[in-house]
Amino acid sequence: MNKEKIIFFGNGPLADYAKNILEQQCQIIFHAREKADLETVKNLKKTHPKAHGVLASFGVIIKEDVLNLFEPEGILNIHPSLLPKYRGASPIETAILSGDNEFSVSIMKLVKSMDAGPIYYQATLSNLPLNKDLIYQNLSETGANWLAENLTHLPIPINQDEANATFTQKLDKSMSNLTPDSDTAEETLRKIVAYQGFPKPKYPFYGQNCIILEAHILKQGETAVLPLKCKDGQTIAIDRVQPEGKKPMDAKSFLNGYKK
Repeated sequence: MNKEKIIFFGNGPLADYAKNILEQQCQIIFHAREKADLETVKNLKKTHPKAHGVLASFGVIIKEDVLNLFEPEGILNIHPSLLPKYRGASPIETAILSGDNEFSVSIMKLVKSMDAGPIYYQATLSNLPLNKDLIYQNLSETGANWLAENLTHLPIPINQDEANATFTQKLDKSMSNLTPDSDTAEETLRKIVAYQGFPKPKYPFYGQNCIILEAHILKQGETAVLPLKCKDGQTIAIDRVQPEGKKPMDAKSFLNGYKK
């Protein structure tokens, strides 16, 4: 049985997880990672006219000359939100920061306007742990599995409701520093989770500016080795940190090395 051919566009964790699923069930003939790769895409599409285009977090604007090559189904974009909600660069992080407890994925047709194309498929996942990497993995794999099973018989896509569109902002380093004096414990924890990888949540302890790698809200009767008191009176227990320029370590090791 011949596998469906795919030209894949993508970078980062969403792309990595999607590609791992797709290459088990399909044949990825090229992986475009940057703008310069689009010329190769054009040539490959001419020699493989039936190849599907699948995109996951590419970060490059794809112009109409390339989009038109994949008509009528278009380039199929795995976007980790319930579109038209959370269009843009940081849908998962924005969902975490917004207090969401359910996370969604959409498969849409890529169009010129950002994340505005018609929808082929959507799914919402409940009971996911508040862990950024696991959320990325589950949403990406859900979308990729559906695509692998449905590439040969895609449904008619449904247009998005523009009136309900919301947009996310690009994360930047100015967001790194935690502000527990003005945030609740829940808000602080969600920043710690959302900013893993980039822009990296930071807070100073004992004169050391630290990247916070793992933390949890202190439970009743529990004590914290490295506590962080928040606006609402609750405490975040810092479990793992990485002092700038040093290796990651657990809170007890940090305390033994830096408390004076």
